[in-house]
Amino acid sequence: MGSYLDETENVYRNAALKPDVGLCCTTTPMNAFPGLEIPKIMQEMNYGCGAIVSANDLVNEPTILYVGVGGGMELLQFSYFNRNDRGVIGVDIVEEMLQSCANNLLEAEKLNPWFKKEFIDLRKGSALALPVADNSIDVAGQNCLFNIFKENDLKKALAEIYRVLKPGGRLVMSDPICDQPMNEALRNDDRLRALCLTGSLTLSDYIKSITDIGFGTIEIRAKRPYRILAPGQYPTDELLYIESVEVCAIKDPMPADGPCIFTGKAAIYYGEKEYFDDEKGHVLMPNQPLAVCDKTAGNLAALKHDDIFISNSTWFYDGGGCC
Repeated sequence: MGSYLDETENVYRNAALKPDVGLCCTTTPMNAFPGLEIPKIMQEMNYGCGAIVSANDLVNEPTILYVGVGGGMELLQFSYFNRNDRGVIGVDIVEEMLQSCANNLLEAEKLNPWFKKEFIDLRKGSALALPVADNSIDVAGQNCLFNIFKENDLKKALAEIYRVLKPGGRLVMSDPICDQPMNEALRNDDRLRALCLTGSLTLSDYIKSITDIGFGTIEIRAKRPYRILAPGQYPTDELLYIESVEVCAIKDPMPADGPCIFTGKAAIYYGEKEYFDDEKGHVLMPNQPLAVCDKTAGNLAALKHDDIFISNSTWFYDGGGCC
């Protein structure tokens, strides 16, 4: 009997040979940049569940790694920010997907005068054993891949990304999450797992899996509706709501008091003084929201000042503030 990874390879081999528009359902718009045209075939092979290509992560021509190449859309988007030969590395285990991606990059050349296929270095390899040198990557990305992995393989995949990232490097990724319990029939269905449905972790477990590897800073950039698993359509007695989450994990040193996790909380001081200083590195100016990590939000709330407001998580964080 083959493993769940064998079934995953079969699903994406078929998706490479014949584009499956409904394979991953996402309402996330494709990032558009001036002068960038995405071939129709790449749009049809958009097998992600979120947007992970942000200009803010990609200044100064970073060396970029993308794991699970799909139709090549993210590789093309990433190459917009690094137009050097082999400036962007794409890794995939499925030979047919690598070939389809290479063909699609030729189509991208026809539509984009600035783009050359030589910008992309396609490599066959596993996310569990990346064919990439230690400490060589500035930005790594994956979109709707890691949720497929079971616990031990997820640890390996995250550890491999951590290994290849430079200090201060970023992992940008999107995966489905589900905060409701999921039964074993769903968990053990290899095809449903390969379809990015039943490997979904809770958000807290998803974040913990990342911080356990050593990432010191986590940014939750978005949460979006993804799928419904309904009784009668799937082996479940309960309607299950699945979201997708967009995350940036930074290879920062782990703080002594634990990771800094930003979920979109802010602190607002509305007192009479010129400013509020907690003497731990956080200065609040009157009525000026300051983005804070969840750890700092909790510490400020524990002070029980009646002139400090702490917002709920918005699940949207785009930088700034402090931890």
